[in-house]
Amino acid sequence: MAGKEHQDSDAGEAGIPAISVRGLTKVYQTARGTVAALRGIDLEVPGGEFFGLLGPNGAGKSTTIGVLTTLVKSTAGQVKVWGRDVSTDPIGVRRRIGVTTQGPNFDRYLTVAENLEFRGRYCGMPGRVARARAVQLLEEFDLADRRNAHVHQLSGGQAKRLMIARALVQRPSVLFLDEPTAGIDPQTRLHLWDVLRKLHADGLTILLTTHYLQEAEDLCERIAVIDHGQVLACGTLSELTADLGAETITTVSYDGEPPPRLRDLAARDGIARVELTDRQAHIFARDAAGVLGAVVDVSTQAAVAIRDVSTLRPSLESVFLALTGRDYRE
Repeated sequence: MAGKEHQDSDAGEAGIPAISVRGLTKVYQTARGTVAALRGIDLEVPGGEFFGLLGPNGAGKSTTIGVLTTLVKSTAGQVKVWGRDVSTDPIGVRRRIGVTTQGPNFDRYLTVAENLEFRGRYCGMPGRVARARAVQLLEEFDLADRRNAHVHQLSGGQAKRLMIARALVQRPSVLFLDEPTAGIDPQTRLHLWDVLRKLHADGLTILLTTHYLQEAEDLCERIAVIDHGQVLACGTLSELTADLGAETITTVSYDGEPPPRLRDLAARDGIARVELTDRQAHIFARDAAGVLGAVVDVSTQAAVAIRDVSTLRPSLESVFLALTGRDYRE
């Protein structure tokens, strides 16, 4: 993968982060009144980092990406990409970024190769240079045998690879990936992970949004979790799990509602908190010893049958659910 060639002189400038977000606010005016999509987002991504942005539906991820890529105008705050302000220098920002959207937005009347070549021409490349760059990317993304196919003839995985290849035509120094592996099979997803790892290893700064928490765990060096337009937590996976204050999470499944008295266990030493959902209880503890016995005692006294019990170490999923809750999101 051609990765280091993506970086321009900005990337080597000491002290300048690839992405800097301070007090980002976005308010929409709707028929129902004002809606605050972003409520003072602060983020900083150093050059060369693989950064994950997670949140449930409606959390503000897409709006944040929209502002960072100059597609959405902020209401307040300052956002910079390699020192270029997205509000005052949007063209300078666009010259330095590559973007893949959630859905394909190819020119369906062009072939695979033409989609890449025309992107290069759009970015100001001479025809010969744009064609050479298209050939290079077709080889790198294993699409050379599909160069003359039209995009509607591609498989889902091929279309995803083409989207990333097209985002790299102009050799960006920051790549924004908005749910790049949604809707593809596990084998293709793993292949795309390898592609992204190579790009990152070559020095490309990547910001990823995804609903696949395993994807964020495997790829991202740091992760921010946002909800209701605010950053709830940001750090490495080990930092995020440490913030839970628990070494183990015991999940108890019931045939019916869990006993409300289980909440009283949170007052015991070594138990950080207890969460009750429809048919489950989740006990966050620094030490699992004694937790199961206490759960059995409470359940027996309440005459509620336990169906299953599991004890695991905290994961990104447990961090995510602890921060954003377990309610369904539209």
